[in-house]
Amino acid sequence: MTYCVGLRLDQGLVFLSDSRTNAGVDQVSTFRKMVVFERPGDRVLVMMTAGNLAVSQSVRQIVEERISPDGRSIWNAPTMYDAVRLVGDAVREVRSRDAEALTEAGIEFTISIILGGQIEGERTRLFMVYSAGNFIEAHEESPYFQIGESKYGKPVLDRMVQPSSSLDEGAKCALVSMDSTLRSNISVGLPLDLLCYEVDALRVTRFSKIDYRNQYFQMIHSTWGQRLKQVFSEIPDPTWDDNQIAGAALAAGTLGEPVRAILPAALISPNEPEPSRRFQTLAEQDPKATQLL
Repeated sequence: MTYCVGLRLDQGLVFLSDSRTNAGVDQVSTFRKMVVFERPGDRVLVMMTAGNLAVSQSVRQIVEERISPDGRSIWNAPTMYDAVRLVGDAVREVRSRDAEALTEAGIEFTISIILGGQIEGERTRLFMVYSAGNFIEAHEESPYFQIGESKYGKPVLDRMVQPSSSLDEGAKCALVSMDSTLRSNISVGLPLDLLCYEVDALRVTRFSKIDYRNQYFQMIHSTWGQRLKQVFSEIPDPTWDDNQIAGAALAAGTLGEPVRAILPAALISPNEPEPSRRFQTLAEQDPKATQLL
């Protein structure tokens, strides 16, 4: 499996991918998921892939080498929209060629792609391509895309990423998102590829290959965990008493009873006690302070 994230910010684009692929717990390999199509002064396009590795590599090869009869390719497409259409066409070509054979072998045809960049004369754009070859584009309301094991790293992106975020903030947030994923899923692993593209640069100026020796990523890993624990410890414990924390009582105004299963009649004894109808609040120190329902 893998995890890749792309951010579309006012200052540019951020791309981050891991490099782990596995076909079982004892078949773990390293394959880099990011490829850059660069013609300095004309275009920078970045493609990241997730899914079946054989499918991803076939699509990547077609995109890299294919020149259509009218001379169109990823290297000279006039717009980002034309470029992403070429990527979608490559996905459909591989699908039509391999999907049936994969299905017969019990293997699902899976691929997802993040493609982003800038072509001279156009703004930066970011797309996500699905396994059917169709695609969507990132906008102000949804400034990032994830592919692969996305669920673990999504919360921090939802809370922190804004189009107005700086490239450095975007890179930091992407790395925190990746660290959360690495912490929770062994199918994602180092090394990482991190690329930050500055608007109108039309060349790669910021790139880092990150392994376990990278000091900044180690700082992210340790600091994020420590600060989460610190913030968690600073949040007040839950209370069910209105008088303990004004406006923050856990059950203020909502006290009720749990749903109780019905004891079978055959098991009811004459001295069977009634279920408790009295509940003590979490914040109570006085044993007399109870809430009667």
